[in-house]
Amino acid sequence: MQITAGNVIAGIALLLSGYATWKTSKLNKLLLEKETSEALKNKKADLGASFIKLGSSNYRLKIWNKGKAIARNVRIEFPEGNNNLILLDIDQKFPLESLDTFQAVELVTAVTMGTKRKHPIKLIWSDDFDEHNEKIVYPTI
Repeated sequence: MQITAGNVIAGIALLLSGYATWKTSKLNKLLLEKETSEALKNKKADLGASFIKLGSSNYRLKIWNKGKAIARNVRIEFPEGNNNLILLDIDQKFPLESLDTFQAVELVTAVTMGTKRKHPIKLIWSDDFDEHNEKIVYPTI
């Protein structure tokens, strides 16, 4: 059996074709994972909170949604107690039926000299991804 230049070229072409098929398969798998991840992100709300200062001594707790989905049935809890948020304001606004993307709600805050600077707050909500999401945030004054 003779090995000719055509046989060598055909063998190299076969190897390159096999390598290209293997690489394409890997890239397709990565692309599918990326698309799945993006689809899940579109179903998630992402809540956060921070204190904002209005004037010289007035503060508000701002709770917002920076996710891509609507947060529903938003609730708020205070793992270490609530010493500075006005309970009447909380009771009037929470549970919040929905919090759309980039929407926010503000709560009146009473700050005195003895107020702690860091306040753990548990945010609980439902979205298209899961019926029970929770996140503990630590806004500071």
